This record gives sequence, structure tokens and C-alpha cells, in this order.
Amino acid sequence: MDRIDLHIEVTPVSHQELTSLSTSESSNKIRERVIAARNIQKQRFNRHKGIYNNAQMHPSLLKKVSQLDTQCADLLKKAMQTLNLSARAYDRILKVSRTIADLAQSEHIQSDHIAEAIQFRSLDRENYWM
Repeated sequence: MDRIDLHIEVTPVSHQELTSLSTSESSNKIRERVIAARNIQKQRFNRHKGIYNNAQMHPSLLKKVSQLDTQCADLLKKAMQTLNLSARAYDRILKVSRTIADLAQSEHIQSDHIAEAIQFRSLDRENYWM
């Protein structure tokens, strides 16, 4: 499981949610955000042969493009200790955080990007039951 970047638990959708009249982001809007994020990554890696997206970054490049402020670093450190995550999970969280930041068109990784990426590691938790 440590080698999989995103882990999510899918829970049943309630009747109320299914029948709600509220709208969510359209597929076209999501597609536009993904294309914009891919273009950001394409530009970021244009001088790095064989690297086209965040998932392909090697550790030294990851460090360079995923510099964290103190708040983000502290949040990630706490998650690593609390969830007993591996070094591989640490790198995966940084890559996913960088991608979340790209989707938000944020130049820097913010604490909410780190928090969201940490949530995608739910199956890494020691007490997770299948």
C-alpha cells in the first residue's frame, strides 16, 4: 500500500445527498483545472529530460520544487510521527501536495494542500481495518 499515492475510503452516498438540488463543480471546470495544472507541470519540468509531471520527480528535484514553510513542515512532521508514515509516504505526500497546489494555481504549497494530501494516505494508518 505504501507505493500507492492516493488512498480513499468510499462511503455510501445518503439519499439526501443524491436528491439534493445543490450543484457541484462541472466536469468541464474540473477538466480546465487539470489541463492548467498539467501545463504548470510541463513548464516546471521543461528542462528536466524524462520528467513530465510531479509523480516522476526524483528526491532532489522534489526538494527543490516542494519547499515548505514552517507551518507546512510542522504539519507534515506531526503526520509522519502520529501516523507512523514511511519515508516513501513522505515523498508521496509532497508530490500529491505539489499537485494539489498546482490544481489551485498556487505557486507555493500551503498547509491546506499538505492536509489534503495527508488525508489521501488513510490506508497507511496503523489501525486501518479492511
